[in-house]
Amino acid sequence: MPWLTLNVYMKMNEQAAIDSSVLVALVDDRDKWHVQAKALLDALKEEVINVIYFDCVLNETISVMARRSEEQNRSAQFPALLDGLLQQVPEELITWITLDTQRLYDRIVELVRQTQGRLNFHDALIALACQELEIKVILSFDRDFDEIPWMERYESMNEGK
Repeated sequence: MPWLTLNVYMKMNEQAAIDSSVLVALVDDRDKWHVQAKALLDALKEEVINVIYFDCVLNETISVMARRSEEQNRSAQFPALLDGLLQQVPEELITWITLDTQRLYDRIVELVRQTQGRLNFHDALIALACQELEIKVILSFDRDFDEIPWMERYESMNEGK
């Protein structure tokens, strides 16, 4: 999607949900997507786009950072990564959606089934929350969101899905 089109599309929506793939990359400067994630968030700030941080994304981000720290033998760096995440996303910026997991459970499972498991449980929850909250943009490096007809995935400011 050309920059001008994306700019107009994003301005029309004025909000975008963020996925853990972008959030992990933003916080961890050793992540292969770090530079791209930082550029994406900086561009959104310039355009005054409201970034939505779902609680399940924070849950997954913390888990991924903890697992990677352990696997990469850098557990001593985990507290600094966690502090960076908490600074990036203070609690008052979190949109709490896992309270709706029970209500949405059947729809979540059906969406996971429809995508033959390519969309995991958390991602299906995020997609359904975006649908209900009328959020039409997801910031993610995960292509599984490309299967969701009611939202556009962006991994840079230069293109959508």
